[in-house]
Amino acid sequence: MGKVTRKSVLLGLIDLCLINLSLYGALWLRFEGAIPRESLTLWLPYFILASIIRLVFFAVFGLYNRLWRYASIGELVSIFGAVVLGTITIGGLGYLFDMTRPLPLSILFLDLLLSTFFIGGSRIGWRLIQERQVSFKRSRLGKPILIYGAGDAGVLVAKEYRNHYGHEVHIVGFIDDDIEKQKLRVLGIPVLGDRSSLARIVKKFDVKEVVIAMPSVAGRVIRDIVDICQKHRIKTKILPGMYDLIEGNVTVSKIREVEVEDLLSREPVRLDIEGISGYLRDNVVMVTGGGGSIGSELCRQIAKYEPRELLIFDVCENNTYEIELELRSSFPNLKLFPYVKSVQDWQAVEQIFAKHRPKVVFHAAAHKHVPLMEVNPEEAVKNNVLGTYNVARAASKYDAERFVLISTDKAVNPTSVMGATKRVAEMVIQYFNTISDTKYVAVRFGNVLGSRGSVIPLFRKQIKEGGPVTVTHRDMIRYFMTIPEAVQLVIQAGALAEGGELFILDMGEQVRIWELAETLIRLSGLVPGEDIEIIETGPRDGEKLYEEILTEEEGITSTKHERIFVARPTLHHALVLEQVFKDFAQGNLPRNQEETVVFLNKFLPEFKIVRHTGQASGLEEVAIASEG
Repeated sequence: MGKVTRKSVLLGLIDLCLINLSLYGALWLRFEGAIPRESLTLWLPYFILASIIRLVFFAVFGLYNRLWRYASIGELVSIFGAVVLGTITIGGLGYLFDMTRPLPLSILFLDLLLSTFFIGGSRIGWRLIQERQVSFKRSRLGKPILIYGAGDAGVLVAKEYRNHYGHEVHIVGFIDDDIEKQKLRVLGIPVLGDRSSLARIVKKFDVKEVVIAMPSVAGRVIRDIVDICQKHRIKTKILPGMYDLIEGNVTVSKIREVEVEDLLSREPVRLDIEGISGYLRDNVVMVTGGGGSIGSELCRQIAKYEPRELLIFDVCENNTYEIELELRSSFPNLKLFPYVKSVQDWQAVEQIFAKHRPKVVFHAAAHKHVPLMEVNPEEAVKNNVLGTYNVARAASKYDAERFVLISTDKAVNPTSVMGATKRVAEMVIQYFNTISDTKYVAVRFGNVLGSRGSVIPLFRKQIKEGGPVTVTHRDMIRYFMTIPEAVQLVIQAGALAEGGELFILDMGEQVRIWELAETLIRLSGLVPGEDIEIIETGPRDGEKLYEEILTEEEGITSTKHERIFVARPTLHHALVLEQVFKDFAQGNLPRNQEETVVFLNKFLPEFKIVRHTGQASGLEEVAIASEG
């Protein structure tokens, strides 16, 4: 029944008065104001019986240990249940002890209705008084907040803000693009307009914060909202993730600042779960480079499909340790095998394949930093070409069913050593597809947001340090994807593999790096050019102003997935590859820049290393090519 407190005693006394009022009202209504004397004679014993029984049932139903400021339908149902059972008990005992025989049965029914009305009304009235006081405090003292989205997510956000912050925030209203919701009220909060009226509303209500509560909203819509809010120096927050809404995990901690990933987001990836499960579930899966940005996300997502074993193969000890720790915590039943080894080491690669015989291999191990590979070109060949050859060879030798190479748009008409070696890696797996029963495919996509060494973490670091933010060229543009989005499509491409395909992922529109820098500065609450400078440093060695996704020889056709396309294989170097493989077996590898260019020119005759000198204006190109 709960602990007896001063508050519960006070509620009990109020209920006692209301019980009395309900019974008298029932008599008054039944007899139209002329209550017979004999009925009044029975008033006192019946009142005592009704008071005791009703108070007991109210206590049993927990009406004295609730926070009535949050009273809702559930509390009213409890009140109604307590009143109904109490009325049945009162009527039964009254007739059993001959206390209510002169009273018509209709009085019991009227008493039930009036008791429900008075008791329920007292609780709801208390809540309304509390809310009116809090609302008055909010409107005077609370921070004005506007919620974009008046659907389920918006309602949950509004409730969470009210429950967590009380009168510290004042939700002035909702914004929603649904015409049917305009000028309506949700939780007593008005829907003030659609996105086109956002600027007017934030100015009229002096809004300090806008919360985007639409988990599936497109990136361009978020960009529009953020642009308007930035112009008015208004903080923008967002509720990420449809899964949070489905699972009811909407809390204040989930509502975070808008990030650049939100601005570039697109429709969620539609996955063929059955097809993916068919080749991952209960199979041994290997991920090379499993501790890297893409590799670790591959491990996280693959683990959800319950592989028999998951092999993490990475040369970096710390990266391997971190993803192993995370996976063991998130998937305690997963059979996980972490290996700190290099794909350049054939004996190490073969040892793991011989021991576990993986059926699915995702080859993400690679050197990917363009400027570093320009300085260390021979290392790019060792890791990106020799490493790919070693893993592809082992996959064939030990009867893997699928081999998926993670490639890059920088492999198209490459101007960097990194891009050129990845293009040769694509040729390696296309060659193996012609001589092996294993299905070899490559997946080519652009930059991923937030990966190690990418531009976003660099910009954030520079902004945190007070600037300046450095951009190599004002006109430089790039494709961007989020890491989870790219990995989901890579796994989906693996399900589509028939062998030999070069899959191209839909990467959306290219983004100007300069505008990206400006957006990040604004999202940090600063003004580009005033608080943080952006300076142009000139292209780095091997960089293009824009990236391509196809060579002139490669056509492109659609697949049954709207975000994945396939390019026509262009294998012209079988004899050259066979000779290179023989050189690898003998330990003949490029040892310096010149030898690297000679090596790459065997596959890409037009390739040359380009050196940029000078600043952003007046660039001079120095070409390094092989002789003969």
